[in-house]
Amino acid sequence: MFKENNLAPTFKLSSTNKKEFSLKDSLGNFVVLYFYPKDDTPGCTIETVDFNKLLPQFKKLNCEILGISKDNLKSHDKFREKYKIKFDLLADEDLKVLKKYKVWGKKKFMGREFMGIRRTTFLINKKGKIIKVWENVKVKDHAKEVLKTLSNLSIK
Repeated sequence: MFKENNLAPTFKLSSTNKKEFSLKDSLGNFVVLYFYPKDDTPGCTIETVDFNKLLPQFKKLNCEILGISKDNLKSHDKFREKYKIKFDLLADEDLKVLKKYKVWGKKKFMGREFMGIRRTTFLINKKGKIIKVWENVKVKDHAKEVLKTLSNLSIK
């Protein structure tokens, strides 16, 4: 797992805005990258809708929000439309970025072990450095916690 003060690994992924997203293009802004297991499932929906509700406050702090999962763009588009999500979702179908950020790995659920996405959020500063990592995220109030952390940084 990447630690705070590490340079965030750069990447390019297909985005729901129909363009390729490159992390390098976001330099100069804060970026929240949250990795989630699957579109339109209970926890992922709560997390995404919460970030969406707080989007205007993140934008005031010059922060972009991006959700990443291994779902394809068609799935992301349906998810965004259903919940009126106003930020982009990125598709990592071949798991390159998931592995680069070390969020793809063994998970346990109801006694079963399988490979999947470990729900993780990265806050990246304007220079491309990871300034905060949340691992094994509990979705309730997570977006508020990320916003609070960003607000405290912006005040300094």
